[in-house]
Amino acid sequence: MAFLDKHKAIETHATLLMVLSLLVVAIGGIVQIVPLFYLQNTIENVEGMRPYTPLELAGQEIYLREGCYVCHSQMIRPMRDEVERYGHYSLAAESQYDHPFQWGSKRTGPDLARVGGKYSDAWHVDHLTDPQSVVPESVMPKYGFLSTVKLDGKYIGDRMRAEQIVGVPYTDAQMQNAVADFTAQADPNADTSGLLERYGKAAVSNYDGQAGVTEMDALIAYLQVLGTMVDFSTFTPDASR
Repeated sequence: MAFLDKHKAIETHATLLMVLSLLVVAIGGIVQIVPLFYLQNTIENVEGMRPYTPLELAGQEIYLREGCYVCHSQMIRPMRDEVERYGHYSLAAESQYDHPFQWGSKRTGPDLARVGGKYSDAWHVDHLTDPQSVVPESVMPKYGFLSTVKLDGKYIGDRMRAEQIVGVPYTDAQMQNAVADFTAQADPNADTSGLLERYGKAAVSNYDGQAGVTEMDALIAYLQVLGTMVDFSTFTPDASR
């Protein structure tokens, strides 16, 4: 009974209740966050993960600029309904090169964490140009103008240097060949041996079917790589973590 009386005193004193609530939340936050600073690695290393190619990185920039993250998440939770609909649940490693991360908090449209390779380049062009032509019930705006904006990759090296500063492990070779790799990925007739050597399974395609590199090329290159870096047919979670 004495305990209940003390509890009543807390509940009936707004200022005391607020202070104690903040104290409890602060302690809980510290208990969860502080240990992370003492772990050698908080993200499991997963085979296949690599930094984005210059063209994919430019596409991510367009994805952010156009606010795609507002309606599309990129995080599949380990719940049966989500895994059955979208595929393997998302791994922390899949977001390690995203600045900022694209987990999202709303799904007006479907989750895009595994959209890479699910549709053809032509489908993406049609969908971005006129979403309702392929998904009649869609409320997505039209982005056909992306195919009219040319990109030369002039400043992609600067963007990659910024990514380096926050921990993305771009190599000297990747930095030196940034512009060449940028244009080669959108040109199947180009010499892409260097690009493939530096970025492994990077997909090379004339994404929008036009000459030259456009914002449409960059955005589709980014969409087509989402969820494709990890081979989940051979992936085994680290049970020690």
